[in-house]
Amino acid sequence: MPDNQPLVHVRTPTYKRPDALLRCLKSLQSQTAANWVCDVYDDCADGSAGAVVAALNDPRIRFTHNQPQLFASSNIDQCFGRRNPHQADYFFVLEDDNSILPDFIAKNIAICEQHDVHIVFRNQLIEFDSGTDTARLSTRGILDDKLQGGLYDPDVFRLCLLADIGVSNGGLFWSKDAATDLEIHFACSATLQEYMRTFAICEPIYVAMEPLAVWAENGEGTTRDLGLDAGYYKRELSLKRSVGILQRKAWKLAKVEDRNRFLTHPSFRYSERQRATGLVKSHIQLRVGKSLDRVEVARLAFRGAMIRLMGKAEPAISAFLNTRAG
Repeated sequence: MPDNQPLVHVRTPTYKRPDALLRCLKSLQSQTAANWVCDVYDDCADGSAGAVVAALNDPRIRFTHNQPQLFASSNIDQCFGRRNPHQADYFFVLEDDNSILPDFIAKNIAICEQHDVHIVFRNQLIEFDSGTDTARLSTRGILDDKLQGGLYDPDVFRLCLLADIGVSNGGLFWSKDAATDLEIHFACSATLQEYMRTFAICEPIYVAMEPLAVWAENGEGTTRDLGLDAGYYKRELSLKRSVGILQRKAWKLAKVEDRNRFLTHPSFRYSERQRATGLVKSHIQLRVGKSLDRVEVARLAFRGAMIRLMGKAEPAISAFLNTRAG
C-alpha cells in the first residue's frame, strides 16, 4: 500500500451476531480505499466472533475478546476512544449489524481534506427488518428530512438536540487531529450516549448528505446495557429527563441570533412544528407563534413538567457536563 494513503482505523463492537458481523466486515473489505485496519471487540463470553474473524483470514482485521464483559454501551463507547495504537489518520465505528457502501472511506477522507475539517457526519440508509427474509433498504437517507449538507458551527449543530438525537454512531468519521473527545467515559445507556456525543462536538463538523452507510433498524436486538433492570417507563423517564438537561445546556451555549431564528433556521430541515415541540417540551420557550396551537403547547408543557418532576436524570449527565465546556 502506498505510504501516502491515509490509514483508517475501524472499530467494530460485536455480540453474538456472526452472520451480521460477517456481512459487516465484508462491506469493509469492499471499500475502494484499502488502507485500513479493523479491531473487532467481542463482548460474547465465549468469544464467538473469533471464528468469524479467523474465517475471513484478512490480516487487516484483528480480534479482541472483552474480558470482563463490557456490555453494549461501554463496548460501543470504547470504540470512540482517543487511543491510536496503529498510528492511524482517521477513525470510524462500524457496529456489527451495520454496513458501509464501497466509497464510504474514500469520500469521507476527501471531504476532510477538501474542507479542512476533522469530523464528518455521513448520511445513512435504513435497513428495515434487518436479519430477516424481508430486509430492505430505504430509498432516502436518515438525514434527508433533518439537516442541510455542509459545514456547521458546533453551537448550531448542538441545536439538533431540540428536534432530534443529532449524531448516530455509524455516521461519524473523524481524524486524529479532531479536538472533540467522542468517548463519553461515563456509564449510561447506549441511546443516551448518542445525545451526549452530539453535545460533545466542539469544532466545525461537515454534514455529508450522500448516504454511504447503512443503519439497521433493530433496536430491540441491541438493547444489552448493563444495569437496565429498571422498568421500561422508569428508563424512558430517566432518558427524557437527561436529554432535557442537554437540550437546555445546548440552547444556552448557542448564539442569540441562532436561538432567535431557530424555528426557521436554514441549516435544518426539521419541520417548524418539530422544532417548536422541542422548545416547549424542554421548557426552553413556550412562545412559538403559530407553529403550535395553544392546546398543543399546554399539552407539551405539561408533559415536560411531568418528566422533570418524575424523571431522574442518569448520574452520567452531571459528571459528563462537568468535563465538557461546550
